Amino acid sequence: MKKKIIILISIIITLIIGLVIIFTPHIKIKEENVTININSEYHDSGYTARSLVKDYHDKVKIKGDVDTSKIGTYKVKYQMPFLFFTLTKTKTINVSDTEKPVITLKGKEQVSVCPGKQYEEEGYTVTDNYDQDLNDKVERTVKENQIIYKVKDQSGNTTSITRDIIYEDKEGPKIELKGYNPMTIYKSSKYTEPGYSATDGCEGDLTTKVEISSNVDSNTTGTYEITYKVSDSVGNVSSVTRTVKVVNRPVNGNGNGVIYLTFDDGPSSTITPKILDILKEEGVKATFFVTGKSSSLDYLLARESNEGHTVALHSNTHDYSYVYSSSQNYFNDLYAIQNHVKNATGVTSNIIRFPGGSSNTVSRQYSKGIMTYLTNEVINKGFIYFDWNVDSDDAGSAKTSDQVYNNVINGLSHSKTNVVLMHDFENNYKTLNALRDIIQYGKNNGYTFSNITSSTPPVRHGVAN
Repeated sequence: MKKKIIILISIIITLIIGLVIIFTPHIKIKEENVTININSEYHDSGYTARSLVKDYHDKVKIKGDVDTSKIGTYKVKYQMPFLFFTLTKTKTINVSDTEKPVITLKGKEQVSVCPGKQYEEEGYTVTDNYDQDLNDKVERTVKENQIIYKVKDQSGNTTSITRDIIYEDKEGPKIELKGYNPMTIYKSSKYTEPGYSATDGCEGDLTTKVEISSNVDSNTTGTYEITYKVSDSVGNVSSVTRTVKVVNRPVNGNGNGVIYLTFDDGPSSTITPKILDILKEEGVKATFFVTGKSSSLDYLLARESNEGHTVALHSNTHDYSYVYSSSQNYFNDLYAIQNHVKNATGVTSNIIRFPGGSSNTVSRQYSKGIMTYLTNEVINKGFIYFDWNVDSDDAGSAKTSDQVYNNVINGLSHSKTNVVLMHDFENNYKTLNALRDIIQYGKNNGYTFSNITSSTPPVRHGVAN
């Protein structure tokens, strides 16, 4: 009997175990341990949940987040309630950084460096898929002909890049010519070298080593060349050529396209002598409308006259409140500067320019209608007055030599007689520095230059008072 009971119990237990095996579900997951790279997208690899007789897939709940933007180990649980307990499976996801940083060199990976000099680091940048800034962690190793850049991120990923250094000098010096090229001078005038500079990438300033060869004959018309040549210490040679045209001096006349350079308010000790030097070197005559501010500068008036320029009359005082307060004051001032010029030059000049020009309106506040009277009366007294039709604006808005230059050349025309207004008052370096370029522009563009004489067609403004 006892034996039968034992057999019965065994059968029951077997049946129960069988039922458990048949009906109890099991959760299976693919890849229980997964490693993915940071910032990549995580995808669940899948799972199954079923017993021998039933599928429980829809009953499973997945719990746990994976932050792929941060390195770390994450747990994802697959859970399903069954009877009086919960079935659980756990997946481990390792988010790691397996990507190497990237080093980008500024400049070239192969650079040429002057012999005997050190390479000056151009810099580099490091980018990494996780670490924000690795620039200051770069190890820079300098070898004889190489620089090795190496960096390691916090995950231990290491990368390196090499810059090759070639010590050589294959580039010749550079010669820069100052002034015009081509350049035009008048026959029998002196050629004045405008200047040049020579620099070398490895050796610096080589200007003093420039060799010049020239076949310029300023006494014979023709086209000539000046060659500038320089070599560095390793034998790289550079040369440039300036073309010089020697042309006949134009016959002074009053035809179209003539440029009359005129200078008001001088003379001055700082500017007038240098203007005269340039005019002499360029073989150009000009007109100076002078004032009587200082007898100590009368030697400049004499020089202007002796060098063939026209010394014309502007004002003895250049005081608007005096000269335009009455016609008597104006003529007292005019005769005073006329006598001043005669004493300095021996020449009685009758060519004049009104202070402010004949179109000035400042005279209205001192004597209404005085310009209408004076413009007629000076002619009756044997004077010839000139205004201008090209304004350098060097006494106005022009603040640089480039502005003076552009104002003048933009106002020139071959279809008119060009009377250019400039000034040679003290420290007017912007006009001084623009003068030679203005003259060269005129020569190179078919203009001729002359000084104003009594036969020059007057250029006059409309009277506004």
